[in-house]
Amino acid sequence: MSTDRPGDNSRQVISIVGGTGALGGGLARRWAKAGLAIIIGSRVAEKAVTAAAALRAEFPGADVQGMGNLAAAQGGSVVVLTVPFAHQRATLEEIQPALAGKILVDTTVPLVPPKVARVQLPKEGSAAMLAQQLAGDGVAVVAAFHNVAADSLHTDEELDCDVLVVGNKAEAREVVVRLARSAGLRAWHAGSLENAAAAEALTSVLIFMNKRYGGVHTGLRITGIPDDAV
Repeated sequence: MSTDRPGDNSRQVISIVGGTGALGGGLARRWAKAGLAIIIGSRVAEKAVTAAAALRAEFPGADVQGMGNLAAAQGGSVVVLTVPFAHQRATLEEIQPALAGKILVDTTVPLVPPKVARVQLPKEGSAAMLAQQLAGDGVAVVAAFHNVAADSLHTDEELDCDVLVVGNKAEAREVVVRLARSAGLRAWHAGSLENAAAAEALTSVLIFMNKRYGGVHTGLRITGIPDDAV
């Protein structure tokens, strides 16, 4: 029986656009450690090459490459966008020709400095909805990883944080749920792409709570569902 089925990570290449940043770099490290094939993308290709070499040194035998953002998007079967909101549109416009028929995982949170602890969703309804408009109908946009403390991904510690995974195609969501679990996170199907507004908005809420209560890794935990629920 073929192992190339929806949700099976074993034959996927995961491209991380903006993969030298805090979130992208943390995900790259977690997925490289888990044995997934990774392409790190960056606006400056040399930075991506250096980051990939560091991961291969840390995890000998890891399948990690580094290149420019467009080349990275072309090489991946799943493309993960991990850039700040201010760069989301320009980056998507650059890589859009490489996205047709693929899953695009949008992690963008619409934070608008200096009031990042205040919810400021864009007129499209969410950054994920904007991503779908820019990527086009032939791309399955899934939004996830909004509420994860990026620096915690760079450690080997168990992560006390859940991931809400939203998107209009259940099979595409399942791929991302499995990727999140490969990174050591609990992850849940959380409905259609319109629901990304809730996950994105929660980041500003968590930032406010960190400031109010002195936290550093405030996250989201879903209760009332068994850990092994599918």
